[in-house]
Amino acid sequence: MTAPVYLLPDLREYAEKSATVLRITGEEARHAVTVRRTRVGEEIDVCDGDGLRARCVVTAADKAELVLQVNEYVDESSIGQRWVLVQALAKGGRDEQAVDMCTEYGVHEIIPWFAERAVVSWKGKETKRRERWQSIAQAAAKQSRRSWLPRVASPVTSESLADAVREATGRGARVYLCHEEASTPLSSRVREDGSTGDVWVIIGPEGGISPEECELLEGAGAQKVLLAPHVLRSSTAGAYAFATIAAASVSEGASAGETTNESKSVQGTL
Repeated sequence: MTAPVYLLPDLREYAEKSATVLRITGEEARHAVTVRRTRVGEEIDVCDGDGLRARCVVTAADKAELVLQVNEYVDESSIGQRWVLVQALAKGGRDEQAVDMCTEYGVHEIIPWFAERAVVSWKGKETKRRERWQSIAQAAAKQSRRSWLPRVASPVTSESLADAVREATGRGARVYLCHEEASTPLSSRVREDGSTGDVWVIIGPEGGISPEECELLEGAGAQKVLLAPHVLRSSTAGAYAFATIAAASVSEGASAGETTNESKSVQGTL
């Protein structure tokens, strides 16, 4: 079984000093001891959320503090390909489910989208809802033992999303606009495009993406693709898309997301 993961944002500072002892306090320590029943001698991983991992052994534990002996630091910060999820707001917590699932699948950034047909509104509570998505992503990243914590960006309108798509494609990113009326399957498009560049996946709300939004986003460089012969929920469409991208990329001899990254053990400075 892989070791559980706990977060320490300033972990890299300890690594640069070749620190052999780490201390975790606060909520992370409380969760480790009172919820997971972490005990002395247990192996755990400490990550900074930016690709650095410390493999440790617990030497002391109480609900206020964990003391850890560092066995090694592992730098996983090199990303071969960034995955970005653009998720339209959705009712019934389906957008939050999408954040959870796509984090487990390996996304690096999540962009909330105020789509035209979205029923849900964040008006007046943008900061609170964004923090909620970030909290969900953090829990999912720890559950899936990731050293990378996806960042939830500021929400965008359709117009500002088009600007972001135009900028991303200008840098060589591939942007896939998932739509039930598209004729080209996502898997075929991925194989045609190859494995270079970052990958964006745009998922619409329950009511679908309007024709005007499709025209706007395609004009900015997004490619309209079909996920499946049946219509998927907003909560599962993103995860389905990234699983398809990973499978199609591997079939071409190249893996995707964090599976392509080469980790290197580092003792002392990075």
